[in-house]
Amino acid sequence: MTETVAPPGQAAASPHFPAHTLDTAPAAARAALERTSRKFGFLPLPSARFATSPLLVRAFDELLSVFEGATLSPVEREVVVMVVAGENGCDLCRAMHRGLLLRAGASAEVAAALFERRPAPDARLQALAAFTEATLRERGQVSDADLDAFLGAGFTAEQALEVIVGIGTYTLSTFANRMTRTHALR
Repeated sequence: MTETVAPPGQAAASPHFPAHTLDTAPAAARAALERTSRKFGFLPLPSARFATSPLLVRAFDELLSVFEGATLSPVEREVVVMVVAGENGCDLCRAMHRGLLLRAGASAEVAAALFERRPAPDARLQALAAFTEATLRERGQVSDADLDAFLGAGFTAEQALEVIVGIGTYTLSTFANRMTRTHALR
């Protein structure tokens, strides 16, 4: 049985969204949960609670797989996630993805800046963070100036659209984290 891990001070149970294990999760959710467990070395509490809906688990797993196929690098994808998590108020997501950002090869300074929601010390990654924030804020209708700044930092029009895939993927996740009460660190 794979352990479900909650952050310190986080309740391990919810009356509506129990923290499933690989043994207790609905069969339709298990394959995706096993992939998540292998990725992290444990089953994160959000995923354990998502298992209440095999459809949600499958949707997130499939969207994540699509986003991981983006031309954005692993570090760049994690920058998008950090911005989405910050904008959507998911502290747990920010903490989890700060670790993934570091594992992907970002500097500690970049990870700290994004976690603290301040400008990243890397100009290219800051351009990506600013573009992601503008895309969220403007619901996709970014200004020509925002798009030009993004492209001017060396990104492509294809990658501008990939940012939207990341926003969609992690908006699903952060909204589900908020509903299942796994979004806040206490």
